[in-house]
Amino acid sequence: MEVPAVFLSVLSAADPTEEPTSPTLEDAQESATNAASWVEQNWSTWLSIGLRVLLIVIIAVVLRVAVRRTITKFIDRMNRTAQAVDGTALGGLLVNVERRRQRSQAIGSVLRSVASFLIVGTAALMILGTFQINLAPLLASAGVAGVAIGFGARNLVTDFLSGVFMILEDQYGVGDTVDAGVASGEVIEVGLRVTKLRGDNGEIWYVRNGEVKRIGNLSQGWATAGVDVTVRSDEDLDRVRSVLAEVGEAMSKDEPWNERLWGPIEVLGLDSVILDSMVVRVSAKTMPGKALSVERELRWRIKQAFDRADIRIVGGLPAPTEEAPADPTAGMAAPSAYSNTGSAQSQAASPLAPPAVVPSSGAK
Repeated sequence: MEVPAVFLSVLSAADPTEEPTSPTLEDAQESATNAASWVEQNWSTWLSIGLRVLLIVIIAVVLRVAVRRTITKFIDRMNRTAQAVDGTALGGLLVNVERRRQRSQAIGSVLRSVASFLIVGTAALMILGTFQINLAPLLASAGVAGVAIGFGARNLVTDFLSGVFMILEDQYGVGDTVDAGVASGEVIEVGLRVTKLRGDNGEIWYVRNGEVKRIGNLSQGWATAGVDVTVRSDEDLDRVRSVLAEVGEAMSKDEPWNERLWGPIEVLGLDSVILDSMVVRVSAKTMPGKALSVERELRWRIKQAFDRADIRIVGGLPAPTEEAPADPTAGMAAPSAYSNTGSAQSQAASPLAPPAVVPSSGAK
């Protein structure tokens, strides 16, 4: 039986006793020639890809630096504008430097982060496309992962978006007195996720922006100071109005109330009339956040003016009056008819005596 030549060659090649042949010079020259030809065929493609990647990176870096610098200059200009009016009357009434500074910093941080994310993300996708990588599965996976992360961290996303819109719309700022529903107080810090409020007793409230459903800002626009003056019902209303008008006119001319009052102090008239008293309403438009101090000063001046004009202010609890000494016999009960054994009531209530036994006639 003849063995095919192929099997013989395989057996001879697999023979462990045969010594391996060393590569010759011709083999090395052939391998080098093949490598050089392969490099010569593909070097232009590699150079093109490298230049594209380098160009994309350079453009992304330059664009990112330019955008961030532009945003920073814009924020610095906003801060300089706020500092320019600081210390003036307009700055005291309309501008809060710390509020503007924190608001501009928050807006700048958001804009810089968004710009960096867009520029770097676009550059990364372009570089992957340069290497002929299919981006469809990657984008689909990123989309699914983004939806999953957004669903799991929806509260964080809600807080962040709410904070961004609160800052952009300037709903409140540092130094404002607000009522956020869940807490109220003075704003000491505005963040993208949490707002810090200082309460009336000094406590600090950390309020998540996503939990705020409505905001009552007591420091924007103007405030109203109202004082109710209760006098006796027999007082002369024209005289009361005249005294109140004099107090309001004098207060409007004094420092610092002439700056805190944004309008004349008006006597609105009778608010209510009761049997022995009547209430006169006094109101004034003030700077935001200064209504309470204006009300206190106005009450002080009205009380002094009424004392000089001999106009009595009534209201509150009546003054205690002196009582006569208590009768020691007032707590003693009246004598009862049952205590007298001879009274008809006592005899009617006494038990009946048993009937007398009559002796029989046969008894001796």
